[in-house]
Amino acid sequence: MKPLTTFLALISTLSLAAEHPDTTEWKDLFATDLSNTVDPAGWVFEGKELVAKTHDTLWTKDSYGDFILDLEFKVIAESNSGVFLRSGDIKNVLSALEIQVHDSADGSKYGMVAAIYDAMPPSKSAAKPVGEWNHFTITCKGPLVSVVFNGEEVINANLDNWPEVKKNPDGTPNKFPTALKDFARKGPIGLQGLHGKAQAPVWYRNVKIKVIE
Repeated sequence: MKPLTTFLALISTLSLAAEHPDTTEWKDLFATDLSNTVDPAGWVFEGKELVAKTHDTLWTKDSYGDFILDLEFKVIAESNSGVFLRSGDIKNVLSALEIQVHDSADGSKYGMVAAIYDAMPPSKSAAKPVGEWNHFTITCKGPLVSVVFNGEEVINANLDNWPEVKKNPDGTPNKFPTALKDFARKGPIGLQGLHGKAQAPVWYRNVKIKVIE
């Protein structure tokens, strides 16, 4: 079976089964001492939960291309964070896709939890109440990006459908100076630190990754 066909079959399986994968044998994205990150000073493990103490994003040293990323997160009111994928430049937040992590929304459909920031809203709201753990399974394969959120696929995107700078397929504007189809297809993964006016914390746990060969 060809790689793209295999990926589409995987996405279909996740969507129809409404289940997240068994990650028992998967690799931890972050070492417990954070030694595999670029600059861990603003982040700590509190037990098995990863928490930001500053605004800084936690970036992996390694770059990832095609992969499945599985994680849980918990928010409180006004929490604002995100999962950055395949960054082309870790010093430029607009060089990476960001899957939004919020208590609910930041005022627009492109900012609500599980959206691809400023590019694509989730197909539905699947968030649990603040204080409860949520579950993402994010799959990237070439131009294809899928997000399964608490057992439901809410994002199924083909980045090749974003051929224009600062413009989404539906004609709405976005902030990206590079067309999403031209974004890096391999790069570091990051967790956004304390963000927004409230600087409210977000907790992450069980952050696991499986590289797709």
